[in-house]
Amino acid sequence: MPTFGFNHVEFLLVAALWTLGLSAIAFIGGGILGFVIALARVSSSALVRGLAGAYVRIVQGTPLLILLFLIYFGLAIVGFNNLPAIIAAGAGLVIYSSGFLGEIWRGCIESVPKTQWEAAECLAMTRWQRMTRVILPQAARIATAPTVGFLVQIIKNTSLASVVGFVELSQAGKLINNSTFQPFIVFITVAVIYFLICYPLSAWSRGLERRLNVGRR
Repeated sequence: MPTFGFNHVEFLLVAALWTLGLSAIAFIGGGILGFVIALARVSSSALVRGLAGAYVRIVQGTPLLILLFLIYFGLAIVGFNNLPAIIAAGAGLVIYSSGFLGEIWRGCIESVPKTQWEAAECLAMTRWQRMTRVILPQAARIATAPTVGFLVQIIKNTSLASVVGFVELSQAGKLINNSTFQPFIVFITVAVIYFLICYPLSAWSRGLERRLNVGRR
């Protein structure tokens, strides 16, 4: 029976790169879609706001695990039988991330003081000009810390991608444990790698939040 060694650590590090790659797909894709959702949530149209709100409620009310199953097996029903695991996992995480990022950013946009909206309106700016020149730059400053914090959640949630056959960090740990039967040392190593990835981001998020609060005061 093989024992846990350097080759297994190397395999885990490669899997960690796949975890980071999947996280980047989820964050970038979810960020683009989430930005659209955030703008729709503060739209002047009641219909657009309602549709965006329904999307957010559905995404936030559906467990990510179920969402991944629905995408992977649902697409297979309509003919996509050999769908690559990274596409199914990426699509699921993009949808999941967009629902939460859209709501985070909607809250940040609405947290910009009303006086800023009124001042921009007094300058005869169009709604687009008010958003791009006055509101969004201030909202971006407010949104930085919670956005980085949510990125940490995305990284940890990639562990669920194994249900569609994607070999990320936690799944790599399971595969190694199945061959070595040394769960303690294997999953301690997996936990250490997750910590080394996530802790700097968490610390950065807390630092940003402190600096932004000081800036407001």
